[in-house]
Amino acid sequence: MKLRIAAAVATGVVLIGILAWPLAASPEPSGAVSLHTGTITLGDAITLAILALLAGLIAYFLSWPYGREIGILAAPSGLAIWAVRSGSMTGLMQRTAAAQRQALFATLKWEPVFWLAIVAAGFAGVLLAQKISRRKVEPAGSEGKSNSRSNMYLNTAVALVGSVLIAQFCITIFAQDVRVFDDQLRRLVVAQPAVGQVVFAVVVSFGLAAFVVKAFLNVSYIWPTIASALVTAFAITIYVKQDVLQYLVEHHPAAFFSNAVIAILPLQMVAFGTLGSIAGYWMAVRYIYWRKHA
Repeated sequence: MKLRIAAAVATGVVLIGILAWPLAASPEPSGAVSLHTGTITLGDAITLAILALLAGLIAYFLSWPYGREIGILAAPSGLAIWAVRSGSMTGLMQRTAAAQRQALFATLKWEPVFWLAIVAAGFAGVLLAQKISRRKVEPAGSEGKSNSRSNMYLNTAVALVGSVLIAQFCITIFAQDVRVFDDQLRRLVVAQPAVGQVVFAVVVSFGLAAFVVKAFLNVSYIWPTIASALVTAFAITIYVKQDVLQYLVEHHPAAFFSNAVIAILPLQMVAFGTLGSIAGYWMAVRYIYWRKHA
């Protein structure tokens, strides 16, 4: 099983993380990977989606007969390499004029949807491979789901909202760096976390969210994964106000933010959030199995 997981991850790392890196690489060494920088064109986006689809398809067969469960790791693993190699949100702030930062955040607010679409392309590759293989198997961990349509919709809505709130709260705690209390704002302002801290915070936070919604609502990792595209928008809506942003520009360096979530690039949020959601889901499956049979 470990070899299957390694093969699926390696597929995404090679096809997306390494071979496709020139599609997103900034001409500046510390440049951030973001749609805002303009390095990713429409043609690049289509190429990336095709590579994600191909990565999912190949990973399915490499991790046979558990391709449905493991192949989905390929696309987010490739994006995770980009997320690690990318510059930081601080670099993006430093390259944006103070008067344009509100517009920058307005752009970043919905950028996670694009990265989620790339992850979805990888998932689609897995489903395509399953159709080609003609293998029809009920996904593991789906036992005990309610047949009531109303309950299913309610659980889905609660899982989505709950995942956003849990991830937001946990990232604020785990993405630690220098914190300074500002008397004027009457809140802590936080410095840019290191990339390792970002990886830890996002993976663990979404892992906890997926564990909770699986253990208590018995829903899939799909909803915490979708939530990874909503947390950034939620944080920007709540914490990026024009007056607060103007005050930060005037009184703090570009490396300081009004909330830790805002210091995380959309690419980092979706890539690590997806991997954390999948891991948390399967940890919950194992926990439920242990409680039932221990």
